[in-house]
Parts: sequence; structure tokens; C-alpha cells
Amino acid sequence: MARLTYSDYLGLNTLLSLQATRTPDTADRAVLLSEHFFIVAHQSCELWLKQIIADLEAAADTLGSRFEEGAAELGAEYLHRANELLWVLYGQLVALERLPLRHFAEFRPHLDSASGAESAQFRQLDKLMGDDQRPGRLYEAFTAALDHAGIPLAELPGMGPAAGVHHRISESLLDIANSYWRWKVAHLVLMTKLLGSLPGTGGSSGAAFLAGRITVPFPELRETRARLHERFTAGPRS
Repeated sequence: MARLTYSDYLGLNTLLSLQATRTPDTADRAVLLSEHFFIVAHQSCELWLKQIIADLEAAADTLGSRFEEGAAELGAEYLHRANELLWVLYGQLVALERLPLRHFAEFRPHLDSASGAESAQFRQLDKLMGDDQRPGRLYEAFTAALDHAGIPLAELPGMGPAAGVHHRISESLLDIANSYWRWKVAHLVLMTKLLGSLPGTGGSSGAAFLAGRITVPFPELRETRARLHERFTAGPRS
């Protein structure tokens, strides 16, 4: 039996051959390298999105299961990892700010109508997270776990560590919501820097389109925190 190698295990021959630039080979080498950088960053983003979605789906499955012993702790692990990976996505957008505008302007026409707005995983993550208009599956699983534990959502912020793992999960969800928001804002900042007021390659309005998609998930969790402050700041009425 042939020995399994690092390259075979990771499929590196295939993986490292997937960065097919569209800029003609006769172009300046710096432009070719910038487009290569652009492709690597977006391919990496899709890979990390795959893991984040898998972890958040697993967290939802675990929290919304039949509440086996240790399920909530396992869900907390998934959430903690997903939050760290959202920071990785944010870091990749910050790195993309090192893409020279003059190079991007030169290779951008070769993108034709290809656009990040077409990413199926972007839409899948949006749906999983939910927004101010509708709760996502992840939040619904969390509230089901709270109901099973007999913990009222409104009381959770005031309970703090006394709520055990459910307190840690709520904190992780808020961290994820903020990381998700930060990533979206960073995307908007990057595109504003590179495109200005130009429309997107996919026909969107560009920066305005991205700004309209920036939401902070789990609004009820934020509202319970506001009500906790109100409880302590409301003075006696005469």
C-alpha cells in the first residue's frame, strides 16, 4: 500500500492549481500577481465560510437536539470556533487592502460579470444567522435550549455565570454577531476604497448594495441587555 503523503492528504496538486488568472500572460508581472492574490483571498474566504457554516449548523443541530447530556457544551465549542474563524475572514479583508488600485483597475474588466454577490455560501450564512426581520435557525435552536433548561431569555443577562453554559453560549452568539457585522463592514470599506461609487461587476449598486446587507444578528439578545440597563437606571417615581 502506498504511503499517504501530506500532499495527497490535502490534495495540494489540485488545490494549488486552481488559481487561474484571467489577465493575459503578456501583462505586467505585478498585475498578474495582484490578480493571483485576489483569487487566493477569495478562494480562502470560501473555504473558511465552508467551515464556519458547518460549525454553526452543527451548533444549531446540537442545541436543538433532544438535549442529550453535554450537548450544550458541545454547541458552545462549535460557536467559539466559528467566532475565531470570522476573525480570520476579517483579517483576509484587511489583507486585501494591500491590493494596489492600479492593478485592480487593470484586471477587473477580466472578471466580466463574476461577483461576490453570487456566493451561495454568503447567502447560506446570512440565512443561518438571521437578522432584525427574522430569526435564523441558530438563534431558534438557542431559544429552544433555553426553554428546555427553564431559563427565561429576559433573565439571562442578569443571571450571568449562574446560567452556566447557556450564559457562555449567549456571550458567544453576541461575539459572533459582532464579528459578522465587523466582517461585513470591512468588506464595505474595502470595496469603497477600490471602487468608489462604481457599480459592482454583477450589476449591483456597489457600495450601496453592500451597505444595505450589513445587519447585526440576534436582536433579541441585544434588547435583553438594554432592558437590564433600564432596570438599574430607572429611578423611583414620585
